Amino acid sequence: MPILAPIGRVTIAFFAVIGRVSIFTGHSISHCVRPPFFPRQILRQCIEVGFYSLPVVGLTAIFTGMVLALQSFTGFSRFSAESAIPQIVVISITRELGPVLAGLMVAGRVGAAMAAEIGTMRVTEQIDALTTLSTNPFKYLVAPRLIAGTIMLPLLVLIADVIGVLGGFVVSVFALNFNPSAYLNNTINFLEPIDVLSGLVKAAAFGFLVTLMGCYHGYSSQGGAQGVGQATTNAVVSASILILLFNYIITSLFFTI
Repeated sequence: MPILAPIGRVTIAFFAVIGRVSIFTGHSISHCVRPPFFPRQILRQCIEVGFYSLPVVGLTAIFTGMVLALQSFTGFSRFSAESAIPQIVVISITRELGPVLAGLMVAGRVGAAMAAEIGTMRVTEQIDALTTLSTNPFKYLVAPRLIAGTIMLPLLVLIADVIGVLGGFVVSVFALNFNPSAYLNNTINFLEPIDVLSGLVKAAAFGFLVTLMGCYHGYSSQGGAQGVGQATTNAVVSASILILLFNYIITSLFFTI
């Protein structure tokens, strides 16, 4: 029995965390769809999640597209298949790299900021003050962030798709001597609506997960400044893991069923 005790403790702790996250998620979703709403808070969070994240997401997308074109040319030139580079760049960006990299960047920037902000409010008893003033913390703090993340990340990914494909186009035309019109025609003819749609669905799910983890860990933080720091770290790590997990799940739903 002493040998099995640590396994039992870890298992019970794991399911306890799953239960707490599930309850928190249920409360959060219910407050997202039920009035009253706080339009100013939602708009503020949309600007924070979307507009302020655009530079880092754009830089990530353009350099990813450029590197992808270079790496594809290096590999495909061995098989005389350089003409497939436009198709590889556009499908990789729209299906996978655009939503995943944008989600990870937003998790590192927005998820950490949300966990730190809400965690600071928790340890300084500002959340208790909201409750005392008859303001539901879920309605005022959590719901606007979840709505903003779910709405804005697909828009960020749509912009990142365009920028990433543009990066591959620039490298292919100016460094690899591709014909511009042929490159664009191959890109447009090969791209299908399902490719863009799957990426946008992933982006909406990732935006929800990033903001959910930021709010959950911040809301559950305790222990002063050290607890806020731990909550910030946990928010980024858990959001990144969930992004990779749900990326596989959504991909399997779209392209294997």
